[in-house]
Amino acid sequence: MNSKYIKENANDTVHHLEYNAERSHLIIPEYGRHLQKLIDQATKIEDDVERNKAAKYIIQVMGSLNPHLRDVPDFQHKLWDQIFIMSDFKLVADSPYPIPSREVLQLKPDVLKYPQNFPKYRYYGNNIKYMIDVANKWEEGEMKNALVKVIANHMKKSYLSWNKDTVKDDVIFEHLYELSGGKLNLLQSTEELLNTTDLLRTNKRVSNKITPVGQPKILSNKNLKTGKPKPFVKNNNPK
Repeated sequence: MNSKYIKENANDTVHHLEYNAERSHLIIPEYGRHLQKLIDQATKIEDDVERNKAAKYIIQVMGSLNPHLRDVPDFQHKLWDQIFIMSDFKLVADSPYPIPSREVLQLKPDVLKYPQNFPKYRYYGNNIKYMIDVANKWEEGEMKNALVKVIANHMKKSYLSWNKDTVKDDVIFEHLYELSGGKLNLLQSTEELLNTTDLLRTNKRVSNKITPVGQPKILSNKNLKTGKPKPFVKNNNPK
């Protein structure tokens, strides 16, 4: 009997199963184990011509997973970098792009310095304080006066976004005077800021844009103006 059709013992088959815990670690799991095995086989090819052919074939297979990006130059560069990374930098192939190195890949970025500011009026945010500091450095003139007015209106808008009640302009002017270290003084000014109603309407319009999509509006069979059902009108015009 042909050895191909010899019945195997069920117990032997179970004991020879290969579990993921016993397999080698996948460097980029998104491509799967079959592609990882292809790269490992291509790495062991001794002939340079055949090894380059195998590498280009693997690049085509990797690109077929994202066909809409397959011919984009930047995406091709990414695929070549990934094939060298998945080979643990052991693959020797003629890449059209600079070959990455392990040292560059393992470099850690510099620690990002977060602003450690603890403002007294948190509802204004840090950007308002930055704008005030910039305004303090400007020379006196129309441009500075216009900037100070913009800052004050934005402060009022930010204030109303947290406190839905009205706020007097004198309160905003006092906060501006305090945050600027006494350099921006509008306490004795006759300048009027934007109306509270308009600012609240703007805040409401912005909040409506942020509302998540997918919540259908329930429409009733009522007239929007009167709130009454639309009367039934009989068609008396015969055909």
